[in-house]
Amino acid sequence: MQEKELTHTTPPKLKKRIPLSNVALLLIAAALISQILGFLRTKLVNANFTAHGPESTGAYFAAFNIPDFFFFTLSAGVLGVAFIPVLTDRMQRGDRKGMWELCASLLNLLSIIMLVVAVIIFVFARPLIHHLVGPKLDPVQLDNAVVIMRFLALNPLFFTVAGILTSVQQTMGRFFFYAIAPLFYNLAIIASIYIFRGTEFGLKGLGLGAFVGGVLQLFVVCFGLIGTRFTWRPKIMWRSSDFRMILKQLPPRALDQGMDQVQGIVETNFASRLGTENIAYYNNALTLQSAPTLLIGTAISTAAFPRLAARISQGRPDLFRRDYLRILRFMIWLTIPVVIVSYFARGYLARLIFAKDSSEIALIFGYLTMAIFFRTIYTIISRWFYARKDTRTPLLVSVFTIVLNIVLAALLARHSSYGIAGLALSMSLASAAEVVVLSTIMVIRDRGLLNETFWGGIWRIVSVGGFSLMAAYLAVSLFPLSRGDLGITLGIKLATIAGFTFVTHILISGLFGLDEARPVFVWLKKIMLRPIRGAFTPQ
Repeated sequence: MQEKELTHTTPPKLKKRIPLSNVALLLIAAALISQILGFLRTKLVNANFTAHGPESTGAYFAAFNIPDFFFFTLSAGVLGVAFIPVLTDRMQRGDRKGMWELCASLLNLLSIIMLVVAVIIFVFARPLIHHLVGPKLDPVQLDNAVVIMRFLALNPLFFTVAGILTSVQQTMGRFFFYAIAPLFYNLAIIASIYIFRGTEFGLKGLGLGAFVGGVLQLFVVCFGLIGTRFTWRPKIMWRSSDFRMILKQLPPRALDQGMDQVQGIVETNFASRLGTENIAYYNNALTLQSAPTLLIGTAISTAAFPRLAARISQGRPDLFRRDYLRILRFMIWLTIPVVIVSYFARGYLARLIFAKDSSEIALIFGYLTMAIFFRTIYTIISRWFYARKDTRTPLLVSVFTIVLNIVLAALLARHSSYGIAGLALSMSLASAAEVVVLSTIMVIRDRGLLNETFWGGIWRIVSVGGFSLMAAYLAVSLFPLSRGDLGITLGIKLATIAGFTFVTHILISGLFGLDEARPVFVWLKKIMLRPIRGAFTPQ
């Protein structure tokens, strides 16, 4: 009865939201820890298993392609961009019961689909890997990949259920369990490395670790439902107009996500043909490339998306535009020094993640640094469309982008051309094209969006980036990478280069009067000028 008395202007859960900046900080902090664990996971896999021979890590990396394809294609796309806006509309109307009915319907439908997918992955693991992912894997490598992939068969189901439950929690302003759940997944795989290294199970044990991690991640997410009065019913509300809207938006978004996963499968296939060790090299470079994208782009855009969707639901396009431009500018400001450090310190980062054949990874990663910027900015630009319930436009642009990427890879990823680095160059060029095309469509639909004030701010940000670039070049010159640099020495040099670049970026931003740097100076002022409690207490 209480829910029926709620009005459009006073939805209880939306009034007490924590500030967006706090949500973003929570997600960035959790993403940072998750990326550190993911980085450590990859480093430990490299340290305990080889990139060459029958027990090569190529089988481990190849095994994840097909499960990831099914999850991102059939489930991940609908959970955030198609599901959250509809849930937000329900919250604005105070219809808690309808929100739970939608959640249960989607949960039941996708769970059935993912159970079928699990059977397909388990039964057809061998032909899927042999014909699609790693055609050049030798028999032992293929056997290892098949066993790992079968362990992963149920993970798309676990991730789907967890994704639905966290979408509801995000709509209600709860981000904590969404933020920490992936940590347990990485920890489980890391534990499996130490448990199974040196045993007959060896590399295959990493698949068991990933399975346990999927279970733990879902278990943690379920704790986030405490206090929400979540109600599950074993039915699917086919007649619900909102549910049909979600299903209508599912195909374009699913195809959009699926195209990205197809790209990953094609890239692994190309890498395999250039030499099976290149699967490990390329995936290590992708780990370095994806870390800042997830840390900055995914974390901030995920925190902002419910707010942007709510602005549209409230009929406030003016507030939507204001919030969107602030977030876009901040992400550009923050991503530029990250790209600069990534490029100039690519050798340091490659050796940090793979001490043994790091030169190949450094070469690949160097070509991927441009993709860091465009893939990060894409995360917020795409949400301009998703907040407006438009999943078709990003799909069409993604189809163009993936086709372009595959064509470029076919031309550039050859022994006679750029080799394995050609895959990285192709991704960077395609990512740039995707952002340019989507931005052009966005401006055409809202001609006053990117005005002179916005471009003036971007010009100042780019100018600041020039000083940051010089700072990074100077730091690398003063602390060059030596052949024997490992461990603490390597870490100190890398931290010095990154720290000098970021401090320069922030200080020059302050001199240029950039709004994006102001919170940093406000925070520093509070730290430096706040009196120590009791220090000057009169006696």
